[in-house]
Amino acid sequence: MSPASRKLSVLGFVLLASCAGSPPRYEVPAVELPAAWKESAPRYAEDGKWWRIYGDPQLDGVVEEALAKNADLVIAAARVDEARALTKVEESAFLPTVTANGSGSRQQISQRSPTFIPNVGIPTRFNDYRSTLNVSYEVDLFGRIRASVRAARAELEASEAAREAVRLALAAQVAKSYFTLRALDEQVQLTRDTVKLQEDALGLQKKRFDAGVLSEFEYRQLEAETASIRAQLPPLERDREREEAALLALLGRNPREIFEDRVARRQTLNDEPTAPVLPSGMPSELLLRRGDLVEAERELAAVNARVDVARAQMFPSIVLTGGVGRESAALSNLFSGPAGIWNLGLALAQPIFAGGRLQAETDAAKARQDAALAQYRKAIQNAFSETRAALAAQTRSREAYDAESARATALTQTLRLARLRYDNGIASQLDVIDSERGLLAARSARIEALRAHRAAIADLFRALGG
Repeated sequence: MSPASRKLSVLGFVLLASCAGSPPRYEVPAVELPAAWKESAPRYAEDGKWWRIYGDPQLDGVVEEALAKNADLVIAAARVDEARALTKVEESAFLPTVTANGSGSRQQISQRSPTFIPNVGIPTRFNDYRSTLNVSYEVDLFGRIRASVRAARAELEASEAAREAVRLALAAQVAKSYFTLRALDEQVQLTRDTVKLQEDALGLQKKRFDAGVLSEFEYRQLEAETASIRAQLPPLERDREREEAALLALLGRNPREIFEDRVARRQTLNDEPTAPVLPSGMPSELLLRRGDLVEAERELAAVNARVDVARAQMFPSIVLTGGVGRESAALSNLFSGPAGIWNLGLALAQPIFAGGRLQAETDAAKARQDAALAQYRKAIQNAFSETRAALAAQTRSREAYDAESARATALTQTLRLARLRYDNGIASQLDVIDSERGLLAARSARIEALRAHRAAIADLFRALGG
């Protein structure tokens, strides 16, 4: 190559590099956030085990079991391993590819071919043995490999964040299912106790009815009320079996255990609500704590890098190659001095015409970037919406519990007075039945309000990223 040609080649590379330009540096999109929470309190659960706030050792064991064996978490961990391996695949492009080749052949050339020269002593049959060590390296002049690695690393971080989001959601779901199961236990026991009392009362009234002291109308009223309360048991027991089976599946138990086992849980009655949980710190900390927000931001960074990859496809690819080895017609001479061979090469490929495919791929990557940006903003909106809803649910469920507790206390006295009035002939049996029905409903509603309060706490911790 003449000096003038070399200068033109260097100038061409400089012009191509300047056309490629450096891609814009990625920055996390700015989002308008509230200045502070309406309320704040000391931080809970610095070690991430926020469920210990309930003070229930059985719950602690159940959550830990789920985190160790749940299938969704195993899947999420496998996806992290996959993303880590794919990142190593992309990073390997920074290093040259080295391959070793060996071959041996025996062949015959045609004596009637146009290249055959007779009577010069060239054999028509011969052996060929060859061994080479080849090296190939792509020069990342326009940043395609660097952008691919950035994308792969961002996708790895997104998969790690997704795993943490699954872990947090799993812990919250297990806690909610556990307390739903406990609430159903309490409702079943409350209903059974009420049925027992009604049946005892019905037995006494049966004696009065047989003695002619009680009218058949009043006796049948009490009999119907007892049957009505007894009819509430099967749906409650059905719901309890269904919830326990679902919780066992969340824990990662095998099919036999799901069918036969039970979940260890506290069997206490009339528990008090947990102290309210108030968020601490600044709202922007949600961006650091919630796994789904980190995942959405890292996915955005990945598709941003993929735009650079697509853009770099429009510029030349430069590959350096080289090889060293041995070639001989006789295997015994393969490693002799004269059998050495080597080669060096440079390959340059510049797309000229691809029917608009490269530009379309770049446009598609930019469209995916726009979608990822919208998804990131949507994830932030959902995070603050969930946090606000969980804070309101926690407050309102506590108010509902206090109201139902006051209602149950009042109805306990109402039932006592109704029975006293009935025994003195002032009120009817229907007044007693109404009071009993109201008290059962109030106690059941109090149990449900306590369950809702505990669920709201789990939802709040999930919304706050644990």
